[in-house]
Amino acid sequence: MIRIALLSLTLLATLLGQAAIAQAETRYVTDELEITLRTGESTRYRIIRMLPSGTPLEVLSVNRATKYARVRTEDGTSGYVLVHELQDEPAARERVATLEAKLAELQQKPDALAAQLSKLQTEHEQVSADNAALRQEKQRLEQELATVRHASANILEITEDRDRLRIQVSELTRERADLQQENRDLKNQTHQRWFLIGAGVVTGGVFLGLLLPHLRWRRRRSSWASL
Repeated sequence: MIRIALLSLTLLATLLGQAAIAQAETRYVTDELEITLRTGESTRYRIIRMLPSGTPLEVLSVNRATKYARVRTEDGTSGYVLVHELQDEPAARERVATLEAKLAELQQKPDALAAQLSKLQTEHEQVSADNAALRQEKQRLEQELATVRHASANILEITEDRDRLRIQVSELTRERADLQQENRDLKNQTHQRWFLIGAGVVTGGVFLGLLLPHLRWRRRRSSWASL
């Protein structure tokens, strides 16, 4: 009786402990699975290696009688596995990992898009500032161009005035030379006239000097004749 009671207490304690463990945490069945890659189409053949779930295999042929498939791994190892241990899609764990990676990528996209939007806004502001600076520079260059054009017009006017003044100076210089020549000619003519007048006076004086004695002599002879 004592032994039965002890066994009952032990069993009860074990059940209570298991219930406590079951209530303390929740567990899930793992999808970790390994299948055998054999050298032949039965369990009697040697195991080449253990293949974990999610391992990609290339199916070379299928024997529906033995329900084995001849496969090849990515590293080129060939062997046989049971057909029912293969599926068309990756293992659930692999799909979940892929989905989690895509979810993480999608969750990061808003942040990346926000950063890209902020960058684009900054670039837009910079471009706007550059455009404003370019407009100011354009206005400044247009003003300088207008100033240069005005100055060029003034230069043309000044050049025309200079050429016109040069022509006038040339004409005045020629007229001055002509006047100087006329003045010299007049002086020469005046000198010639005075020379002729002087020569005429001298000639007249000589002529009178010669004529007067002769006239006096004739008067004297007339006087004497009358006596």
